Amino acid sequence: MNETHTGGQSSDHGHHDHGHHGHGHHGHAHGLPASRGRAFAIGIALNAGFVLVEAGFGLLTGSMALLADAGHNLSDVLGLVIAWAASVLAARPPSARFTYGFKSSSILAALANASLLMVAIGAILVETIRRLFEPVSVPGGTVIAVALVGIAVNTATALLFMRGREHDINIRGAYLHMASDAAVSAGVVVAGLLMAWTGAKWIDPVTSLAIVAVIGIGTWGLLKESLKLGLLGVPAGIDEGKVRAFLCRLPGVTAVHDLHIWPMSTTETALTAHLVMPTGHPGDAFLHDLAGELEHDFGIGHATVQVEIAADETCKLVAEEVV
Repeated sequence: MNETHTGGQSSDHGHHDHGHHGHGHHGHAHGLPASRGRAFAIGIALNAGFVLVEAGFGLLTGSMALLADAGHNLSDVLGLVIAWAASVLAARPPSARFTYGFKSSSILAALANASLLMVAIGAILVETIRRLFEPVSVPGGTVIAVALVGIAVNTATALLFMRGREHDINIRGAYLHMASDAAVSAGVVVAGLLMAWTGAKWIDPVTSLAIVAVIGIGTWGLLKESLKLGLLGVPAGIDEGKVRAFLCRLPGVTAVHDLHIWPMSTTETALTAHLVMPTGHPGDAFLHDLAGELEHDFGIGHATVQVEIAADETCKLVAEEVV
């Protein structure tokens, strides 16, 4: 088989040399922005302090709603710590042992964050069900005051992560957690008002159940997305069929096989593909332009393309089930 590559690089993939366009990184940040680090530090400090206050008042008043919200906030603090650590690791340069660096640590962080929330949901649910059968009287005024502080803290933290949430599942996870926490705190305020007005003991544990439902809905989406990324699934927003059709339409390309699209991190996507071009190698300019189009049109910033000239010789990776 007559094969070529560019850029002086090759990789051992089924004993084929891979044509490379020179990495094709266009505009990626290779370090953690200082503003992002400050956002994590401020968010962790604010929420850790509030967790201590809310848990303390929850224990003093016997409010399951406050304890449930405190447990949720604690899981978010730990989640922020994990996400921050992953962001720092992802910014580290590659090495001989980790040739992609630690970029995928951001995917592990998203998965750990979702798993942590699921554990928190289980713990809160068990205690809430017990409290439904053994309700206690809770001072509504105290619940309202603490929940109002929670609204302020969570809203301020969510605003810190508003920028960048569309492009990074870790940042989106942090933003959604804080925004949902603010909404949950608002619900606790309403519950406090109802308790102060009616004196009904069942309102507190029922509010806790509502908090669990809100956490569960948000966590399920994060868990599904992080699991997909962890299994190297095609990232959301990228249509594999459209990418394949785009490659097939390229001048001189008669077939495309061994196409793979996977996440390098929560923000960067990689692609490898074999292009059959019987008319001959198209040159470095073609590969460079192809890299730019893949990033511009599909958000794929790290593409490795192998050009196969001999169309009469079958590549062992033609079959879709062979990887």
